[in-house]
Amino acid sequence: MGWGEYAAAVVVFFLTHSAPVRPPLRPWLVARLGGAGFGLAYSALSLGVLAWLIGAAGRAPYVPLWPWAPWQNHLALAVMLPVCLILALAVARPNPFSFGGARNDRFDPARPGILRATRHPLLLALALWAAAHLVANGDLAHALLFGIFAAFAGLGMRLVDRRRRREMGARWDRLDAARRAARPVPMTWPGAAARVAAGGALYAALLWLHPWLFGVSPLG
Repeated sequence: MGWGEYAAAVVVFFLTHSAPVRPPLRPWLVARLGGAGFGLAYSALSLGVLAWLIGAAGRAPYVPLWPWAPWQNHLALAVMLPVCLILALAVARPNPFSFGGARNDRFDPARPGILRATRHPLLLALALWAAAHLVANGDLAHALLFGIFAAFAGLGMRLVDRRRRREMGARWDRLDAARRAARPVPMTWPGAAARVAAGGALYAALLWLHPWLFGVSPLG
């Protein structure tokens, strides 16, 4: 289907990542699905559209932009390990600075965990993933795909900061100052160790599954 399918997938991706989380649609959905149901449904929808978008990029006409070299794979492999660790340390953690935190009322600014380094670890992971894969994929469709993701993550951090700061008022400034002043120690050492192990396992799983999921081995 070429560029038509690719363009449609891009449009649907942005619609599904903007309309469901904005009023009045989000409150309406949460009232009918519940908070947990909305989270599960939105995650499933996001993953489905993401899979379609990546597949559509692979089916788009191949237009080379720059040549491939082995160091590009090495860079992607090196960057993806911290990406997996950031994901493991951030998922299902309290994060009042974002829209996706779990149990945000339990956030302790004196022990912020991964939030000591960034208010938006999931968006940072997305930006690193996109930038590394942009370098390793020198055709037009994938350059657009990963460039869009990198820009989406970078702009998203600013937009979320602005919106959450407006919603939380002075509390946002107090929590952010306390977060930055906190000691760089994990919330709990056993929990951090378990999450780091999970991040390593995720990295290994992605290396193993990459040829089956995307048709290309990251190991060359």
